Amino acid sequence: MKLHGIILILVSLMMLATQPATAQRSGQVVGDMSKRGVPNLPGFDYKPVHFGFLIGFNTLDFHIYNTGLRTLENGETARYGEILHLNPGLNLGIITDFRITSHLNFRILPGIGFGQRDITFIDEYGKRLGDPIKIKSTFVEMPLLLKYGANRLGNIKPYLVTGVTPRYDLAKDKQDHMLLRSLDCYCDVGAGMDFYLTFFRLSFEIRGSIGLTNVCSHKSTGDEDDLPYQQAIDRLKSRMICFTFYFE
Repeated sequence: MKLHGIILILVSLMMLATQPATAQRSGQVVGDMSKRGVPNLPGFDYKPVHFGFLIGFNTLDFHIYNTGLRTLENGETARYGEILHLNPGLNLGIITDFRITSHLNFRILPGIGFGQRDITFIDEYGKRLGDPIKIKSTFVEMPLLLKYGANRLGNIKPYLVTGVTPRYDLAKDKQDHMLLRSLDCYCDVGAGMDFYLTFFRLSFEIRGSIGLTNVCSHKSTGDEDDLPYQQAIDRLKSRMICFTFYFE
């Protein structure tokens, strides 16, 4: 199924979330108006712990700190790395949610993510140098998040989320032309909306992640052709935006 088809289905589910539960037990008095308009899953937020799964879409980026060096290897001309466009990626994971207070929850979201960043090199005159370096990533991640929810409005509740996410990149140790460190820790902040359906809660969240460490390794790859790329970049700080759907 194509991406726009998946989005259409999820939007339809969100629209259903605003409708009150219509199922009535047999034998209910037709004129009993007090039973109408009861919100879906009225006791969901009082569970001390609950589980679920997530599917998300990401875009990966680098904040690149260039050296501006002119060396023999790069022809005495400074070169600069830039991310000129973003590629879509995928996140999958499971949810363990612990209730702390009526508005605050602690969430552990172990999972795996896939993505790619393309670094294009440009010389000091604005000319592109060769093909972009394609840095493909396969993350094992463990988001540790605090979720603060507002008061529930019928079947909808907005919330804020923040925390940290350790990520280990299984594919990052050695890339074409560069060596990168595999382990990084991200600071996360985001916002979302909970939709209470008849049988489960569906949430949509937008969360930004900023890497806290320099993932650029200055160890040599052993190939002299890689020196111009290694000399051009001083530091790399990871960035990520995730658009996530939660099913709980």
